[in-house]
Parts: sequence; C-alpha cells; structure tokens
Amino acid sequence: MNVEKLFDVAIIGAGISGACIARELSKTKAKVALIDKENDVSCGSSKANSGIIHAGYDAMPGTLMAKYNVKGNAMFEDLSKKLHFDFKKIGSLVLAFDDEGLKKIETLYERGKKNGVPDLALLNQTEVRSLEPNLNENVKGALFAKSAGIISPYQATWAFAESAVINGVEFFRNTMVHSINKENDLFNLETSAGIIKAKYVVNAAGLYADKVSKMAGARDYTIVQRRGEYCLLDNKCKDMVNHVLFQTPTALGKGVLVTQTVDGNILIGPSAEDADLKSAFFTGTTSQSQEKILQAAELSVTDIPRRNIINSFAGIRALAFEKDSEGNLKNIEDFIVEEDKTVKGFINVGGICSPGLTSGPAIAEDVAEILKKAGLKAEKKSDFIEERKGIPSFKEACNEEKVELIKKDARYGQIICRCEMITEGEIVASIHSPVGARDLDGVKRRTRAGMGRCQSGFCSPRVTEILSRELGIPMVSVTKRGGSSFVLDSKTRATVSDVAKNPSEVKA
Repeated sequence: MNVEKLFDVAIIGAGISGACIARELSKTKAKVALIDKENDVSCGSSKANSGIIHAGYDAMPGTLMAKYNVKGNAMFEDLSKKLHFDFKKIGSLVLAFDDEGLKKIETLYERGKKNGVPDLALLNQTEVRSLEPNLNENVKGALFAKSAGIISPYQATWAFAESAVINGVEFFRNTMVHSINKENDLFNLETSAGIIKAKYVVNAAGLYADKVSKMAGARDYTIVQRRGEYCLLDNKCKDMVNHVLFQTPTALGKGVLVTQTVDGNILIGPSAEDADLKSAFFTGTTSQSQEKILQAAELSVTDIPRRNIINSFAGIRALAFEKDSEGNLKNIEDFIVEEDKTVKGFINVGGICSPGLTSGPAIAEDVAEILKKAGLKAEKKSDFIEERKGIPSFKEACNEEKVELIKKDARYGQIICRCEMITEGEIVASIHSPVGARDLDGVKRRTRAGMGRCQSGFCSPRVTEILSRELGIPMVSVTKRGGSSFVLDSKTRATVSDVAKNPSEVKA
C-alpha cells in the first residue's frame, strides 16, 4: 500500500474478537479496516483453544465475562446457520469426585442461576453415568449445562471475517502496526503496509493488546500468557464421550477437559502454565506435559486409547493484569472492553481469555454501541448481506449432492486428502474465497485437508501444488504459515540445466 488510506474505524487483530467486531460494523455504512500482522485470520489465540461455547456458570456475577458469555452463547446457533460454520449444542458436565467437588458444583449452579444461564441441573452419580457410560466410576455427581456447545474456532473466525469482507470491510494481512499517533481527531497508524488513518481504533490485538494500548498512550496494562497443551484423538474414538466433560475448576482455570470436536475427534486438555515467550507460534509440546494432561483426563474417563493420539498442540490464553498501589501485577479477572478515558476514540478489547470465544458476538455488539456513543456516525445498511455461503463438504454430502457437485466442478471428483475425504474442489474454493487461504495452514483450517490420521503426510505435496497453481507463485514460494516457513527449498532432482534456465524455480 503506497498511499495513505482513511477509514472510519481501524480494527487491530483478526482473531475471534476482531472478526466479530468487523462483521458487526459491516452492518453500517462505516468504512472499516481489519488489520493483522499474520498471513491469515485466526493465527493467534483463536486458532488453538478448546472450541467450547461455554454456558456461562463459571464467570463471577456482574462481570463482563458473565454478561458476554451468556449473551454470546445464545447467539451462536443462529449465527452458525447464517454464516455456515459448524456448531453442535452437546451440553457440558462439570464432574465432582468427592464431597468437596459436590460443594463446588453447587456453587457453580447458584452462580449460573445468577448469571441467567438456562437449563442447569445437578445430577447424581446414576444420572451422570446414564449420560456418560465411560466415566470413571469414582464420579459422584455433576453440574449439567444443556446450553453448552462446540465449534471449530478457526472455522468460525474465518466465517465472521469473510462475512465482514463480503459487506465491505477491507482486510489487511501481513500488516504490522509500528506506531499510533493521534492528530486533529485522526489516528495515524504507521504500518508495514503504509499509513492507515482512522477516526476510531479498536484494539483487539490479543496477546499484544497491551503493547498496542501503550503505543496509543492509552490504558497501561499487561497481558500475561497462560500456555495450555492439548492432544487430539482419531475420529474412530468419537463415541468415547457424548458431552464436554469438565473437572471442578482450580485457580488456573477450568481444568483438563475431555470433549468431542465438531469434526468427530476427541480433544483432551489443556494444561496450564504461565508462558514467558509472547508468540502466537509458541505451540510446541513436551512429553512431560502430555503425560500430565492424559493422567488428569483419566480422572474423568478411564482407559484413554493413547495409541489413537494423532496430534498434540499448545495454545496461549491472554490474561490482563495491572499494577496495584505497591507496584505488583494483579489479575484484573475480567475482560477490558471500553473507550479509553484519556485517548478518546481508542477502544480497548483486551484480556479476552476464556470465555472469549463464546463472548465474541456479544462483545462486538457492545463495541458498536461504544463507538456510537464515542461519536461514530454510521447509518445501518439497507443492503447488508446477512448470510455467508461456506464451502460445500464433499464428505458430508449425500450421494445425489456429490454427483451434483462433480457436475458443476469436476475437481470435486478428485480426492486430495484421503483421511478426511477433502477434494480438490474444496481446496480451490478455500483459496479463492473472499478471505482466501494463502498457505498450507490456511487451507487446513478451512477444509481440514491434513487434519486426519496421517497429519498431511500424503496430501501436503498436492496441496502445495494447488496453492502454487492457484496463486500463480513458484512451488518454492508456498509456505506452511506465511513468513519464511517455506515448504520446499529446491527441486529434489535439480540439474545444471534447470538452474541455468530458471534459478528462481529451483532455489527459494
């Protein structure tokens, strides 16, 4: 971007919060920019979490967490249909294993009632085991929350962002914000893509929200990262549990859970440890942490089939802290969603840890109201496109639908990922969608190509070829996750004549 661009609102961060806010503002005539430093949406905390739509009994009454959680939960079923992302309301169980645990779930039950959570019930041992036959026999009772559900967090983030772009939001990927200055009621954002000017700025930068806030001279807070590891079981284990299974919460969080995913896998985790490295790619795992979460999970479900573990990963949660009167960091224990008191027009959306995923749509509605009160004049659009079409799933289609898909596009007859039955047609559609994939991970998150048992061992060369062809770039320029994460270094059988004829095709 060589010239300055002027927007009504610039949103920094394209995770679930930023994407939801962008879509909400796209309902108006405001000119909106959605900015992210990564190669895609959902590359930070939003891509690596449990994917749980929480019921809302955990947050303390009166907090923003409680308010947004319950409201957001009620919005997801309708939004999933309009935006074409997967959502299953399977309910959750908080398991108690002793008398102390039974007291804790009673407390959560009462808290949930105060928060306005519908369909809560306390179950005895017999009732719980009738719902979950594979539970550890030591379970004494549970809190049942019927309204809890599961989604794919990266699929949902992509859907919200794409809906926003369809309705006029401009998405800037690979755009790092270096500085923010306000002059004559306009914010000047100096970015790696040039100067972006905006009347209002929404800081939804996730792990970096504290840095962005300080950059603008706004509220001084600190994001502390809590790292959590997970492991994923093959979809042949999908009948192991029927609900989201929690253990009674601790000071570090909701404990190790066992749950189905919307794609039919079983997810176990997370661990909880404070992380020193502030990086969206701090996602490696250790055998020690994996063993700890598996042992903890067996308190809920015995005989976990470890031979069916197909992947492990780690995610980072962003917790907001502030200094107290003595200069010590103290956990705010709530979301920060507010116009700054000193820097008018700057909206902080920070510390969006759990239940941030659930809260996203409700936060977005509140941010739109905050901007309106701050002076944003933007009429509602009469031509807002409410629905967003996703990519048809060949695997989930009936035989008649499969025949029709292949008739319309023969590439739907070419299976690229055999584990997940993903076709070339789906991969091409994911690349050319309004917020299209630009790398292997982007294709993976949109289509599940590479998420099966072989973990892309067989399909990644073909996906690399398709990305190269569809984006018009050399094979050696295709990356795993943007930046310098190149998949290939050179041709495996490069000859002297190859190098002489076209060196750029041979070496990255």
